[in-house]
Amino acid sequence: METYVRHVELLGFEKRLFPSQHYVYMLMVKWSDLSEKLIYRTYPEFHTFHKLLKEMFPIEAGQIEKRDRIIPSLPAPRWLDSQKSTETRQITLAEYCHSLTDLPPHISRCKHLASFFKVRPEDENPPAPNTLKRNEGFVVSRELVRGNASEISGPIILDTYRVIADFAKTSKHEINLHTGDLVEIVEKNQNGWWFCQCESKRGWVPASYLEPLDTPEEAEDPEPNYEGELHVTIKAYKAEQGDEISLELGETVEVIHKLLDGWWVVRKGEDTGHFPSMFLHKAGKKEIYEAERTKVQGRKPPPRRSTIRNAKSIHNKSRQRLSQDAYRRNSRRYLQQKGGRLSEPHRNSKNAAKSPLRERKNQDNIPDQSGSSSENELKKEAPVIPPRPSPELILERCSDNTRKKVSIHKSRSGSAS
Repeated sequence: METYVRHVELLGFEKRLFPSQHYVYMLMVKWSDLSEKLIYRTYPEFHTFHKLLKEMFPIEAGQIEKRDRIIPSLPAPRWLDSQKSTETRQITLAEYCHSLTDLPPHISRCKHLASFFKVRPEDENPPAPNTLKRNEGFVVSRELVRGNASEISGPIILDTYRVIADFAKTSKHEINLHTGDLVEIVEKNQNGWWFCQCESKRGWVPASYLEPLDTPEEAEDPEPNYEGELHVTIKAYKAEQGDEISLELGETVEVIHKLLDGWWVVRKGEDTGHFPSMFLHKAGKKEIYEAERTKVQGRKPPPRRSTIRNAKSIHNKSRQRLSQDAYRRNSRRYLQQKGGRLSEPHRNSKNAAKSPLRERKNQDNIPDQSGSSSENELKKEAPVIPPRPSPELILERCSDNTRKKVSIHKSRSGSAS
């Protein structure tokens, strides 16, 4: 099944100076496969698309009976495209995009609509200007898109990051950066490559080369999810560092921590390690894996922060990262607790549910030799319970209030006897 557009959000517009002065709208397109892509379109392009859509669906466009019209209207572009007209058209364009995705499936999921919103090469690599002047961007507030505001904000406000080390591009889609440069983040991709703008340059940069300007104590990465999310490897990778994990093509793993630098922590049995997220795909149909596998051919994962030489951070204290020992320990604790909760109702049953850790240890489906060996295995996996302290030690370490109550209780029991 082909992907279709689920939602289109108008982010704002940008004034470009190459090849000549014009304005483009910035749109975030959300697709049915849960991907999100940033695209740029001019208003005349929108109007041309709109006219073709009406030709394809004349009944729904009201060309036969006006009362049958469901395709939204879109005013024709003006002869002179100015910043003011671009601003005032934002509400109209935002409502138009929203109405498109709400149309019946035979229109909202048609090939013509999907083709118009599909990412073009110039979206990922806009034409380079021949001037040092910086493109001006303007963002539209969410309240404006919802119709709750009458004005747009000032110049576009994007997340600003600082470059911690020199980065030399290795493809035409990347940009060169120097230590101390400030970049604005246009798109944060899960694979660890972020689309940035720096002065007049635009391109992809590894997230590991960037740091936020504010204090790093406010962690941007989500919390670990030790329940895990099933993914399949669409490309093999051999570990190059001690905290990474080697996996072959087609292996099923559980993602337990999605990190912004594109190196996710995965669990395979009882082993954990960092693995490039671009070589993973959420568990699903086999045909999808084949399509994704071709996309990553020849692509390289972003460099890790630990491999960057001469990194210069403005923060005295870097963000604390969990070690693989901590991931394994927390993961084992979570699985034991989950396994204990599952098997507790059937404690005396021969068909008691196995804990997730036991299932991983018995991946070869080797039958248990006896009930006693099964019990011994469970005993070995159970955490060690510390011995109960002696009464004298309890009295020595307890509070004065507790000690008084114990002495009163003893005196009463002595008199009763």
